[in-house]
Amino acid sequence: KIQQKKALEISLMAPKRKATVVEPLPTRVTRSQARNGNSKPVSVDPVSPKPKRIKKGTVSEAKSKVKAPVDSGSKKIVVVEHCTQCTQFKIRAVKVKEELENGVPGLEIRVNPEKPRRGCFEIRVDGEKGEKFVSLLDMKRPFGPMKALDMDKVISEIIEKIK
Repeated sequence: KIQQKKALEISLMAPKRKATVVEPLPTRVTRSQARNGNSKPVSVDPVSPKPKRIKKGTVSEAKSKVKAPVDSGSKKIVVVEHCTQCTQFKIRAVKVKEELENGVPGLEIRVNPEKPRRGCFEIRVDGEKGEKFVSLLDMKRPFGPMKALDMDKVISEIIEKIK
């Protein structure tokens, strides 16, 4: 009975772990050892490092995106670029967009298609040789040149030039 009891207890116990062979860690080479040439060859770690994460929306990614070709012959594109530093820029940009859409049917207006420049308010025709209607750059607070503009007059001049 005692032998049967011990055999039962042994069979209920968890199995023993097998001894694993531990490989020696790669030797560490300090900067001074590497400079003096006293370094020993280092074995390569079998686990490769994880690749670095790439942030979404980086500048290089934005440049690499291919824009769809737009037939500029049938439809003019006007770009309104405004700084996002102050709401005064946005108010004027929205007003320009609404008035141009109402004044010229079939005109496409893009507001800040790319990251805007600081202190900038610019209205231009899209393209390399695009005509600039208004170009106020590097303005400092309180944005006097932009506030001095008569937006209704500027918008009516733009509509006349486009037609």
